[in-house]
Amino acid sequence: MKYNFDEIIDRKSNFAAKYDELTLKYGKGDLIPMWVADMDFKAPQPVIDTMRERLEQGIFGYTSRPDSYYESISQWLEKRHGWKVDPKHIIHSPLVIPSINVIIKEFTQPGDKIIIQTPVYSPFFDVVKNNDRELVINPLKLVDGKYVMDYKNLEEAAKSGAKMLLLCNPHNPVGRVWTREELVKLGDICLKYGVKVVSDEIHSDLIYKGNKHVPFGMISEDFFKNSITCSAPSKTFNIAGLQASYVIFPTEEEKQIFDHAWTLIDIKRNNCFSLVATEAAYRHGEEWLEQLLEYLEGNVDLVKDYCDKYIPKIKPNRPEGTYLIWIDCRELGMDKDQLTKFMIDEVKVAFNAGHAFGVEGEGYIRMNIACPRPIVQEVLDRLKTAIDKL
Repeated sequence: MKYNFDEIIDRKSNFAAKYDELTLKYGKGDLIPMWVADMDFKAPQPVIDTMRERLEQGIFGYTSRPDSYYESISQWLEKRHGWKVDPKHIIHSPLVIPSINVIIKEFTQPGDKIIIQTPVYSPFFDVVKNNDRELVINPLKLVDGKYVMDYKNLEEAAKSGAKMLLLCNPHNPVGRVWTREELVKLGDICLKYGVKVVSDEIHSDLIYKGNKHVPFGMISEDFFKNSITCSAPSKTFNIAGLQASYVIFPTEEEKQIFDHAWTLIDIKRNNCFSLVATEAAYRHGEEWLEQLLEYLEGNVDLVKDYCDKYIPKIKPNRPEGTYLIWIDCRELGMDKDQLTKFMIDEVKVAFNAGHAFGVEGEGYIRMNIACPRPIVQEVLDRLKTAIDKL
């Protein structure tokens, strides 16, 4: 089936957070939303068809979870990434960040040090601080236009008594798809000092040509035993609103501790639509995904080429994965508040402000390019017009 990613769908009656919450977050409701990390594309047709069949049954009671649900996840991981995971190691959870929150609560103690690698997805800060753990920053380094890990600093952080590291793999917002070599260096340090790795791999299927996602837990048995992997079909297939994710634990004991935490607040089941949508996506969504990746890469090319030619003062970082572009705006000479105000008032586009991802992000913006190309073009034209006026 040929999918039309150029189709512009009016989401203003879709109860879409990226539209409905513009005024709340940015003070204006007439901006083009390029912030929330979901897509403005319809989900794969097999997912829509499966949900329609479920809808037409007309009964929406409590759901049980068949073995085929976990088998579909396991088969997808093996097919796309070469990681053979026994379904018995996988457990359902509603969302990745709540999962990480529970993992921190259950597997560390108040006051424990937890490492994050900035600039990074802003909820990583919150899950550490809100659980009374100590935040330890291991900043990424920008070397010849490419973000890399600072292993010397990481070892010092690990040596200081850190108990856990939150790994963003692939990395949001800078778009790095970490190589096996990079992950081995990180994993060896964490093993040496007893630092548990929690790997957020929610963007793992959104990988561009020439790059390959390496699941952290796949690298070795030692890494698997020293890690917990969180992922979901939500980013891959644009079904985040269905709230279904999963966690891979190395032991039954750890899985049961996690399960008990959700049991205490009686969150145990999928909703009836996420149940069938997840399985349909993993069994029948690959054709859609391959077409999506080609389209997204075209959007990346457009942003990079346009800025290089017409707006050289801003410099997009070409992502190796994700549908997010990290853009260096420091040559505009604005502080973080001025830059935010400029993008809202003059460009009239809602980007994510870079400083929300850590101090290393000051002077940057994050742009979501998972939308029809004419919208990306309109945003670029607005950027050029506003910057030319400067």
